[in-house]
Amino acid sequence: MDYKDYYKVLGVSKGASADDIKKAFRKLARKYHPDVNPGDRKAEEKFKEINEAYEVLSDPDKRRKYDTLGPNWQEQFGFQPGAGRRSYSYRGSPMDFDTPTGFSDFFEALFGRSAPQGAGPGTRTSRNDFRRRAGDNIEQPVEVTLQEAYVGGTRTFNIQSTEVCPICRGTGEVGGKACANCGGQGMLARNKRIQVKIPAGVENGSRIRVAGEGQPGIGGGPRGDLFLVISVKPDAVYERKGDDLYLDIDVDLVTAMLGGEVPVPILDGRKLVLTIPPETQNGRMFRLANKGMPRLHGDGHGNFFARVKVVLPMRLTNEERGLFEQLARSRRTEVHS
Repeated sequence: MDYKDYYKVLGVSKGASADDIKKAFRKLARKYHPDVNPGDRKAEEKFKEINEAYEVLSDPDKRRKYDTLGPNWQEQFGFQPGAGRRSYSYRGSPMDFDTPTGFSDFFEALFGRSAPQGAGPGTRTSRNDFRRRAGDNIEQPVEVTLQEAYVGGTRTFNIQSTEVCPICRGTGEVGGKACANCGGQGMLARNKRIQVKIPAGVENGSRIRVAGEGQPGIGGGPRGDLFLVISVKPDAVYERKGDDLYLDIDVDLVTAMLGGEVPVPILDGRKLVLTIPPETQNGRMFRLANKGMPRLHGDGHGNFFARVKVVLPMRLTNEERGLFEQLARSRRTEVHS
């Protein structure tokens, strides 16, 4: 059985990236798709060959095994004539895809009768399954404020979606010439407005999935998904650490010394009342349980930490200065007594 050069099938180099392999596959799949070439047996066989090559090169484990074995794969497998092992032959076409998996004998010799990526255990693949490929996913960066991350909300986005050109059906050609409708690209860009709910508790790197808003599939395959990748803008007042929030609270000197109550604003617009005990020191931290960020993947909230920032009085009156001098004398007397 001859070695199959899957890189040559897709027209990419052996060092091609996963993205390059995907682009090459999609370009060739549009060109040789059976729906675009009805009744063309050669195009159908080519399409199957392209699918098989992509099945191997798009899977890191299969690709690693394929590269490791190389053209001398039979020797490494220990295949010898008359050794009692299965013999492999082709039945009527350069690639035999009439096996239960729809793959060639060469593929099965290397990887066994495995189903395509994404198929469940025991899945049997029909010939038509190779006409369907799910569309690519799209990632869209989205920046939100800390307040939006706290309360959640709804945002409207303008996204650019692509559709298969209805004139050339994705080939980019009509009658041997570039399709005038899509400019030979095979795809048409469409602007679309969608509303997406931003859940409370999102953080940097959070991904919000919008099903079916990605790139179109091939051969009637499902569209990919849109993923909104969240980044939260730093806030000038609040500091976030995980699900916890930190805030400096101004406390006047009298309240810090004698005790009292101070308001603590939180991100949803409400104000909590914090009781300051007498003789509270500058920098003291108070924990308000379950008043921090909502937990994105769980119940409840993080904690809210209010850090006391004692504000000293300015522009003292003569009477106030006298009181402070009296306090200073009293404290010196206590120290020396």
